[in-house]
Amino acid sequence: MEKKEVLVEVKHMNKRFGSTIALNDVSITVRTGEILGLIGENGSGKSTVTSIISGMQKADEGEMLYEGKNWKPGSMIDALNQGIGMIVQETGTVPGITVAENIFLGEVSRFKKGSLINRKQMMKEAKAILDGIGAKHIDPNMITGMLDLQDRKLIEIAKVMSKNPKMLVVDETTTALSQIGRDIIYKIMNKMKDENKAVVFISHDLDEIMNVCDSLTVLRDGKIIITFAKEEFDEELIKTSMIGRELQGDYYRSDYDGSYDEEVVLEIKDGNLGNQLVDFNFQLHKGEILGIGGLSHCGMHTLGKVLFGAETMEKGKVICRGQELKNEAHAMKNRIGYVAKDRDVESLCLNASIKDNIAVGGLDEFAVKKFLVLPGKERKYVQKQIEDLSIKCQEMNQYVSALSGGNKQKVVFGKWIGRGSEILILDCPTRGVDIGVKQAMYQLMYQMKKEGKSIVIISEEMAELLGMADRLIVMKDGKIEKEFQRSSELGESDIIKYMI
Repeated sequence: MEKKEVLVEVKHMNKRFGSTIALNDVSITVRTGEILGLIGENGSGKSTVTSIISGMQKADEGEMLYEGKNWKPGSMIDALNQGIGMIVQETGTVPGITVAENIFLGEVSRFKKGSLINRKQMMKEAKAILDGIGAKHIDPNMITGMLDLQDRKLIEIAKVMSKNPKMLVVDETTTALSQIGRDIIYKIMNKMKDENKAVVFISHDLDEIMNVCDSLTVLRDGKIIITFAKEEFDEELIKTSMIGRELQGDYYRSDYDGSYDEEVVLEIKDGNLGNQLVDFNFQLHKGEILGIGGLSHCGMHTLGKVLFGAETMEKGKVICRGQELKNEAHAMKNRIGYVAKDRDVESLCLNASIKDNIAVGGLDEFAVKKFLVLPGKERKYVQKQIEDLSIKCQEMNQYVSALSGGNKQKVVFGKWIGRGSEILILDCPTRGVDIGVKQAMYQLMYQMKKEGKSIVIISEEMAELLGMADRLIVMKDGKIEKEFQRSSELGESDIIKYMI
């Protein structure tokens, strides 16, 4: 094995956003032949320090060295061209152009012959790059916006890897991926390590990060707390380092009762929608947490949209308490809320305030005669959600785009909980959310169950489904492949074999 050498060094870095201190005297060393993990609660500074290394933004103070030389990249493209690439947490593709055009964004001119672009050559090279990372199923000629979140994320990976970087930053990317997508990125990371290159891996999944990384640095409130070598990894110690205290109360549910009312509150009868739902029959009961698991294209994400009326089936009915649902407005009237997997695109308006994002779900709760909004009542309504859900923000008029992933997700929850939703459809609800916020969300779900409310959790995280569901459905090829009742004996391997 080649000797591990220092590739990138960050010294005494500081960064502020207004009155918020994002980084406080941060120093990090990244070595070749190593996967370095960064972990911490939302807003701890993980993404900030890596985005500065990768040229996305500038530090206020501090110094960076890359291969022993002063490092001040002008942009992400500049950094990538010099060997440091970053795969960002949120979506980084342009929806209205082809996959190939996204991969070669900013470099399409190199395929020019005279005034024309040699599209055949561009598609051929894009296909080779996609095949090279293990994404053979993606057609480079497809319009990117037609693909799901996972495939769009794989396109970003392909773009970065086409430059053969010496260092790769993976920021919360695996939360958008199914097991197949995760295996692709793990393979890339391990290949880079074997080639004596470097990887910085950011994840909120502690099991994942302990399994994948060679060393682990914990950040909290913009400071480096501790760095663990592989042989020093200790789950409880890492958790305590992250949040500055021991987690109080249960993380997942501690009971294995799994009981719920016989009353059916939401169902699908003989549903069909392409290959995503095939002769599909489904029931959700009052006071039930129903888990839905499967691989990315099994149909479970489509199921969530159908239950909320966001997608219409070709055949079949969605029925809520005996009444057929027609659309999203009808679902909301029936006290159904929906948290989408692609939070920033489908569940939030990023360029609007926290107040507007929460209030839009509750207009019929506080508006007089359903149309006259009294500012005082609106503020009181929103402030209650901010306090109840402990949303960390400067004020309710702050833009949602400025919040961390966990606080964005709390805003989405606030939109639906504030209006008294009795049925919640949650698609990957803890994606990009730190361990402390996850625990709060799980406790909130369990409390809602005990209040007789009903929840559907669609998730690619087996531990989440096993930890929270009363009943667990495994989907495959648009059908229910297997159903499990809550049990202490049930393990991940019991479920996964029915997915593949």
